[in-house]
Amino acid sequence: MEHPDYNSAQNLKNFLEENNMAMQKKFGQNFLINENARKKIVDALDIKEGSTVWEVGPGLGAMTDEILKRGARLTVFEIDRGFASMIRSFFSDYIDKGLLKVVEGDVLKTWKKEYQDSGEPERFFGNLPYNIAATLIADTIEESIRFEKCLFTVQKEVAIRAMAKCGSEDYSSFSVLCQWAYNLTTVLDLGGGNFWPKPNVDSRCFKMERKEDFPLCKNPQLFAKLQRALFSSRRKNVKNNLTQFLSSQEKAINALEKASIPPEKRAEALPLQDILRLSDLLNDDII
Repeated sequence: MEHPDYNSAQNLKNFLEENNMAMQKKFGQNFLINENARKKIVDALDIKEGSTVWEVGPGLGAMTDEILKRGARLTVFEIDRGFASMIRSFFSDYIDKGLLKVVEGDVLKTWKKEYQDSGEPERFFGNLPYNIAATLIADTIEESIRFEKCLFTVQKEVAIRAMAKCGSEDYSSFSVLCQWAYNLTTVLDLGGGNFWPKPNVDSRCFKMERKEDFPLCKNPQLFAKLQRALFSSRRKNVKNNLTQFLSSQEKAINALEKASIPPEKRAEALPLQDILRLSDLLNDDII
């Protein structure tokens, strides 16, 4: 089967109607109908012949088509059974050659098994719905997985949170995780008119490149839990949030003193290195 014209909202709409399919709001489905934007995004992904790539939410395959044309070995994660079926139909030749694999289901539930079965891809890519974007990115980091390069198009506020600087109102647990593992840069911003159906929010495509000078910590799992706890109540200072985490005010005060962190500070004022130092102290239990 031939795929529809990915640049025409009307053609996409007609195709869905002819095949008794519909966009499902609960999955946050929107097609990027700007061909130049699609090419710019895939350019930034830096795919070479034989590159292994994961794509989340291929939809009807607009980005999938561009990635496969560049010689990648691609695995796509698609929750919509109708779209997954169409991907298999449109790109059957690539599937037959072992260059494309379709994983059906919720990516939040399927990515770990795929990782265990097939290993780490060189590129991780997707136009991520708002309701899963931060969770998926954080889950991979908390599992101590750092891909060589990720490229995600997300609701703009998610990207802003990921890239927020210490001390800003958008600086959060998510910011700390992303900036611990990756160097982050903006690729391009996309207004709603670049998509069909047109969303009511702007999007941003941003790149995450694995840090070569990755700041190590003694217990990554403890660090992930600790930094979440420190941001758990933004109105409270770090002493109060750490007290709840440790179930002991005395231990919290001693740990902050050892880490040279003023107890009245709030989490949004703590740079990454302070949280890493505190995590290592707690791991060594020298409080």
